[in-house]
Amino acid sequence: MADTIYVLNGPNLNLLGLREPEIYGHDTLDDIAGRMEDRARELGLEIDLRQSNHEGHLIDWLHEAQAYGAKAVILNPGGYTHTSIALHDAVKSITTPVIEVHLSNPHAREEFRHTSFVGRAARGTVAGFGALSYMLALEAAARF
Repeated sequence: MADTIYVLNGPNLNLLGLREPEIYGHDTLDDIAGRMEDRARELGLEIDLRQSNHEGHLIDWLHEAQAYGAKAVILNPGGYTHTSIALHDAVKSITTPVIEVHLSNPHAREEFRHTSFVGRAARGTVAGFGALSYMLALEAAARF
C-alpha cells in the first residue's frame, strides 16, 4: 500500500458534472478518476478513489489509509469541510499525510465556506482550479 494514494470524496461529489456546473465544472468524478489513474501510473503509484455521502465512511477510510500504510490521502470533504470536527479529528489522528482539495475556491464564495476544519488539520490545501485541483494534489502527494 505504500504506493497507494487514497482519494476520498464527500457528500454530493457523486453529482459532479450535473450539480452546479458553473461552480464545479462539467467533469464527472469518473472523468477525474481516469485522469488521476493515468498520471498515477506514470508516477509509479495507484489510486484508490472513493465517494460517500456519509461522514462516518470518510472517517473509517482515513483510519484505513493509516492502517494499510497508504502514501497519502487526497480528501475533498465537500460540505463537511465547514462543519465536521469529527473529520478534523480523524485527519489529526493519523500520520498519513492528508491534502484537502476543492474544485472551487471556498474563500471566494459564501462567508460560511471560509472556515475549513479539515484544512486546519491537513498537510495542505489545493483549491480553486476545478478538476485540476485533484491533479495538483496528486503531484504533491507523489512527493511524500
